[in-house]
Amino acid sequence: MLPPKGRARERWLTRNEAAELLRACWRAREVQTAHRGPLKGQKIETDKRPLPHLARFILVGLYTGSRAGAIAAAALRRGQGRSFVDLDNGIFYRLAEGQRETKKRQPPVPIPPRLLAHLRRWVAKRIAVEYFVEWNGQPVKSVKTAFKSAVRLAKLDGKISPHTLRHTAATWLMQAGVDKWEAAGFLGISVEMLDRVYGHHHPAHLKGAARAIGYRPVQSLAKSLAKGPATRLPAPQAIEIIGGPGRTRTSNQAVMSGRL
Repeated sequence: MLPPKGRARERWLTRNEAAELLRACWRAREVQTAHRGPLKGQKIETDKRPLPHLARFILVGLYTGSRAGAIAAAALRRGQGRSFVDLDNGIFYRLAEGQRETKKRQPPVPIPPRLLAHLRRWVAKRIAVEYFVEWNGQPVKSVKTAFKSAVRLAKLDGKISPHTLRHTAATWLMQAGVDKWEAAGFLGISVEMLDRVYGHHHPAHLKGAARAIGYRPVQSLAKSLAKGPATRLPAPQAIEIIGGPGRTRTSNQAVMSGRL
């Protein structure tokens, strides 16, 4: 018997945290130990930048919500084992060529305009030659170590991994009020999964209940007018027995006759 399914991760990045993470990637410098000269044995900061490739990875992850494997395989040209980025039409074909579709769906998605501008600039400046995330001219296989360093440099709290970028994209889509069916299609998950894990971030989530609980039910004016003023029935009049059987009169009649 399998153990109960664990609770889904909920850590996501605010926009300020994402900016700090990117800033840490651009500012990071490689530190080396001096082996000669007066600084021998000391650690010195060099001009080498070890994390620009991670900054590109983060941008693609935040803008598309794609899984790490699809981002690492994102290439300028089609090929076996590659995810294809069509810069002409602005489409990211996330499922690598030759790879079978699984439950973790990776449908093609339109590339957001801001990201598309970045991708085209990287190609124009020869920053990306074959793949959009390269290290020393080769596609990266994993960014876990680099990502851990960037999180430490950015001084971010909590358990943050490359997959956090996907959680962040889903959360931002919900916070922006995007239709759940459309957001689920963009991320490659079911609407049920999106609603269960990220639905509480949507601005419309439970707002109707929150508004209704503090006010009395409002009755429409049409219904109020249809009912009309309340009709009061006349109070029953006292009956006075006068004389024998069959000789009765109301209190009003008694008053008028002067008997009361």
